[in-house]
Amino acid sequence: MARRIFITVAEASGDRHAANLIRQLCALDPELIVEGLGGSEMAAAGAVVHHDTVTKADMGWRRLAQYWHFRRLRSWTRQYFRQHPPDLQICIDSWTMNWHWARLAHEMHVPVMYYIAPQIWASRHGRIRRLARYVDRVACILPFEEQVYRDSGVEATFVGHPLFDMLPPQGARDASAHFPNKPPIIGLVPGSRASVARENFPHLLDVAQRILQAFPNARFLIPTMPATHEVVHNILLEGSGAAPVTDGEMETFGPFTIGLNRFDELVPQCDLCISVSGTATLHAAGLGVPLIVVYRLNPLIWHLAGRWIVKTRTYSLVNLLNDNRQQIVPEFVPWYGSNAAVAAKSLDLLRNPQLLMDQRDRLGNLIRTLNKPGASRRAAALAMEIMLARGKTT
Repeated sequence: MARRIFITVAEASGDRHAANLIRQLCALDPELIVEGLGGSEMAAAGAVVHHDTVTKADMGWRRLAQYWHFRRLRSWTRQYFRQHPPDLQICIDSWTMNWHWARLAHEMHVPVMYYIAPQIWASRHGRIRRLARYVDRVACILPFEEQVYRDSGVEATFVGHPLFDMLPPQGARDASAHFPNKPPIIGLVPGSRASVARENFPHLLDVAQRILQAFPNARFLIPTMPATHEVVHNILLEGSGAAPVTDGEMETFGPFTIGLNRFDELVPQCDLCISVSGTATLHAAGLGVPLIVVYRLNPLIWHLAGRWIVKTRTYSLVNLLNDNRQQIVPEFVPWYGSNAAVAAKSLDLLRNPQLLMDQRDRLGNLIRTLNKPGASRRAAALAMEIMLARGKTT
C-alpha cells in the first residue's frame, strides 16, 4: 500500500519550500501520495491540495475571519485523518497555524516532522514545550538550531537552508556596470507579509526620497510577493498621482520599479538593498548585494513587550549567523521615530563605495560557509526515515 504524507503550509514561502520538498519525496518514492493544505506551488509539484491556505494568509483586519477559516479546516482535517490516516504529518514554517496541526496529528497518533521550525532561540522560548509535546522530529535549517533544540529535549537534525537550493548561479560581477561607474541602483525590500509592507514601505519610500536629493539619478527596484504587491502598488500610485509605465510584469513609477516574484532578477542589479528583516536579508546576501536591515515597530510595543521577548544579541539573520559576533550589515531593528538615520547610513555607504565593496566581501565569506545545497533532499530523506521507523514499531 502506498504511503501517505500530509503537508501544511500557510504562506507563499512555505508553499515554495513544500514544493521543492515534494519533488524530492517523490523522487525517493514514486508511489508516495502527498497531499495537504497549501497553495499552487505544492499542487504543481504533484501534491493533492485539499484547501488553499496560502491566499488566506495575512488578512490583516480580517483576523477573525481567518480564525474561523482555520478552525473549520482543523475540523475537516480531523475527519479526513480518520478516513485516510497519513503515515506522516509535515509542518512547514508558520508556527501560528502549524502547531494546531501538529497537535491534531499527535492526538491521532500520526508522527510529526517540523521543517523550518519556529525560531525559539530568538523569542518566546516557551513555545518549545508545545513543540516538544507534539513534534517527533525537527528538520533545522540553521547550523546552531540543532543543538538549541536538542538541549531543550527535542530530536533535531540540521538539513541546511532551502534558500541555497534555489539561488540562481552567480557569474563574476562586472564592476563597470555598477555604481560608482553608473548611477546607483537601490533595492527596497518590503517583506513578504502585507501587514509588514504597510508598516515599513512608506518609510522606505521616505528614505528613498532623501537619497534622491543627493543622487538625483538613482533608481529603486522593489521585488514584491503576492501578499505585498498590491500594498506597494497602491502606495506608489497614491504617491505619484499617475498611472505607471508597464513593461511586461514590471511597473515603473518614475525612479521606482516594482516586479512581482522578481527577487532573483531585480536584486542582483542593485548596488545596495534596504531590506525588512527576515529571510530576504539572507537571500540578498546570497546574491552578493550589500544591505541595510530595518524593521518598523511601534516604540510602545517594543518597550512594553518586544525588548523582553527577543533575546538575541542582534536581529538581522545575516549578523546572527556571523560566528565572530561582529555586525556585517547595519541594522535598524527596532526602527521607529525619524527615518533620518537610515537615510544617513545609506548615503554614507553610497558616498564611500569602498564600504560597499568591503561589506560585499564579508557577505561572500559568510555565504560560502552556509551555501550547502541539498536541504530539500536531506529533509525528504529524514521524512522517509521517520516513516520507516514507524513501520518497524507498528
